Amino acid sequence: MLERAITENLTHFKNINIIVSMPQRIEENKMGTMKVPMLIVNISLPMMISMFIQALYNIVDSALVGRINENALTALSLAFPLQNLMIAFGVGTAVGVNALLSTRLGQKKMEDVSKAAMNGLFLALCNYLFFLGLSFFLLKPYFLSAAKGVEQIVSYGEEYMQIVMRASFGMFGVIMLDRLLQATGRTLFTMISQISGALCNIVLDLCLIFGLGPFPKMGVAGAALATVIGQCLSMLLSLLFNLLFNKEVQFNFRAFRPEFATIKQIYFVALPTILLNGTTSITTYLIDLILGMFSTTAIAVYGVYFKLNSFLFMPIFGLNSGLVPIIAYNYGACKKKRIFKAIHTGLLFAMLIMVLGALLFELIPASLLRLFAATDEMLKIGVPAIRLIAPSFIGAAIAITLSSVFQAFSCAFYSMIVAFMRQLVVLLPVAYLMALSGNIRNVWFSFPIAEVVSVAVSIFFYTRLKKNRLMPMQEV
Repeated sequence: MLERAITENLTHFKNINIIVSMPQRIEENKMGTMKVPMLIVNISLPMMISMFIQALYNIVDSALVGRINENALTALSLAFPLQNLMIAFGVGTAVGVNALLSTRLGQKKMEDVSKAAMNGLFLALCNYLFFLGLSFFLLKPYFLSAAKGVEQIVSYGEEYMQIVMRASFGMFGVIMLDRLLQATGRTLFTMISQISGALCNIVLDLCLIFGLGPFPKMGVAGAALATVIGQCLSMLLSLLFNLLFNKEVQFNFRAFRPEFATIKQIYFVALPTILLNGTTSITTYLIDLILGMFSTTAIAVYGVYFKLNSFLFMPIFGLNSGLVPIIAYNYGACKKKRIFKAIHTGLLFAMLIMVLGALLFELIPASLLRLFAATDEMLKIGVPAIRLIAPSFIGAAIAITLSSVFQAFSCAFYSMIVAFMRQLVVLLPVAYLMALSGNIRNVWFSFPIAEVVSVAVSIFFYTRLKKNRLMPMQEV
């Protein structure tokens, strides 16, 4: 009896010793374990679908407004740089949060993960308040300078952007909240929130622009109202998904205080990205002015081109939004082989999409333009424009993907330099010089020329990043 008791106690103490001596196991996120090509599809596909739907809603929005008249379509084309500037601030800040959060997640620093998320939401609110204030004095002079004295274009543009800017809290909110879901790999929820908002927008566009059923006929203002309602719906859904399912992030709104050190880390990545995307807004506005030397129809064509190319570029941005947290996580976890695999696979996927898109633009440009109720003059200008620009899409796939790689390594400064080189150093001067020839067809050659420079500079910076950051890394 005594011998049996001693044996049982010894066994008990052995078990205790085993339990005590075993290290606590931290569950690995799928971004560190799943096969990389499948992981990219798993993370990026929902975002690609949601951004494809976003591009579809942008096309539907402009196509319906184009049925009011060409001036309404031109007003939306001129509104695009302002909308893009807002998106630049929202997405740039969210990219900074995403990169920091994903890196801390890879390092298993869970308290810092929550700090990054909460400070990100605070910064989204700051962005909204900034553009709210801007809307009260910027819009009138902006549209007067761009619309070449056409009063109806000024009126339409001001009416549209007043609503979009003053109710932009939905846009800034959903951009940040979706990035929190993306950083932890829950991109299915971002797809649901984005698709829900986009479908709501499309339905309300039909109802509010033309006054279907019990809805008033609001024209351009109806398109703006549909946009902000759709954004607010997406924001509410994304907030709900974060609170219910994003377990890596602890949301403590009452105890939150802004933390300067975390904000500084966020904007170390975010600021170059904001400047990068903000440069696109400035470039688009100046290209509008250059095209205005020919006609307001040329401005409308450029706006339609942007809507059409978003059909391809938005899915690419979705693909690369998934690539950023994958690379950042594995960088934090020191998994070099997975980083290289992610970069190469991302480049391959992006180039395949753009090759197919370029073929589409080359083969049926007139059919694409007719979606926007294009006049004969728009077709005359637009068909050669689309065909001349389309080959540059393949180079854009490389430059955009490498830009995301720079962001994941907190080297977004490289992305900013590439954007400055492409747009300010090459695109704008070449477009202006081509415009002086008096032939608008020559202006479109500036786009592929700029893309060649963009790819060359991107490859140079990637080679430098690879040599200094990737190759010295010790594989874990």
